[in-house]
Amino acid sequence: MIDESESGYLTESPARAEESEAATAVAEQPQAMKVLRERPVVVTGASGLVGTHLCRQLAEAGFKVRGIVRNAEKAALRLGHLRIEIRVADIRDAESVRSALVDAGALVHLAAIAIERQGESYEATNTDATSILLDAARAARIERIVHMSQNGASSTSPYRFLKSKGVAEDTVTSSSMNWTVLKPSVIFGPEDEFVNVLARMVRLSPLVFPLPGGGVARFQPIAVDDVARAIIKCLENSSAVHKTYSIGGPIPLTLRQMTERILVAMNTRRKLISVPVKALRPLITAAERMLPRPPVTTSLLDLLEIDNVVPQNDLISELRINPIPFAPEELLYLREITVSGALRSLLGNSAGRQ
Repeated sequence: MIDESESGYLTESPARAEESEAATAVAEQPQAMKVLRERPVVVTGASGLVGTHLCRQLAEAGFKVRGIVRNAEKAALRLGHLRIEIRVADIRDAESVRSALVDAGALVHLAAIAIERQGESYEATNTDATSILLDAARAARIERIVHMSQNGASSTSPYRFLKSKGVAEDTVTSSSMNWTVLKPSVIFGPEDEFVNVLARMVRLSPLVFPLPGGGVARFQPIAVDDVARAIIKCLENSSAVHKTYSIGGPIPLTLRQMTERILVAMNTRRKLISVPVKALRPLITAAERMLPRPPVTTSLLDLLEIDNVVPQNDLISELRINPIPFAPEELLYLREITVSGALRSLLGNSAGRQ
C-alpha cells in the first residue's frame, strides 16, 4: 500500500494509523478521484489511436481533459465531438509543453512514433521528448503521470525503436514523479497502424499474401478500448503508483493466426505463403525510398520475427479487466478498407479508409 502522504499524490494522511488497511483503501479512493477531477488530465498524442479512445472515455467519466496534438485538422475530425480542451503543441519543444501543462493535475503520455519520417527520429520523439515532458510536469507540480511504454522495450534492446522506448521508460521510473507505466503488446482498433496495415496489404495483394518468416512470431493483441480502460483505472487508484503493468489480449496468436482472422473479418481469401525476412528486406528498403508513407520499415520488419507476448498479463490479474478477443467479429471495420483507400494511404493522402 502506497503512503500518499509521502508520495505527494494526496495531501492528507489517513485520520487514524490504527485503522485497518481495508478501511484506509475505502477512504483513499474518493480523495484520489477528487484530486484528479478538479484539474485537467493532459493527454499527449490525443488524436492518435489510444488517445482518441482515452479522451472519449475520460470525458464520459466526467474528467476534465486537455489533449495535446500536433495536427489541428486531424484532432478536429477525431475529437471535435467531445467536450475537451485541445492544445496544438510539439512535445519536443519545451516552451510549448510548459504552456500546455499549466494547472494540470495529471499527465498521460502516449505520444510516440513507431515509424521514423523526415525530421523525426526515435531518439528525439520517443526519448528526448519524454525528458522534456517530465521537466515541465515537475515545474507545473503535476501530481500524477501514466506513461505508455511498449512490451519488449528496454534500454539495452538491439532494436532502435524498443531501445528508444526503454530509455524513456527508465527516465520515468527513475524520476520523483508518482508514475505508472503500461507496457502493451500490439494494440488493435479502427485507427491502428498494425492490423489496418496488414488489411490494406491484403486488399492490394493479388491471390497470395506473404508472411515474413512464415508468420510464426507470436503477438498478444489488445483492444484499444481495453488499453484506455487500463489507463483510467491507473489514474483512479493510488495503489497503481510506482507500478509497471504488462498488458495484452486474452491469448497469444501467431502472425499467421492474426492474418487468418483478418481475412475472415474482411470476408476475403488469400493463400498465405512464407517469405524469408531477408528476401523482403530489399523490397522494404525500396518502399522506404519511394513511398511517402511506407507500410513497413526495415526497423519494424525485424520486429516481425520476434515474439511480443505477455506471459504475466496484468490486464487480467492486476487491473481486473476482461480483455476483448482478437476475433473476426471485433474486426469488421476492416471491411471498409478499399483498394483506392489503401493506395492513398501509401501515398500519404489519407488514413487508408473511406
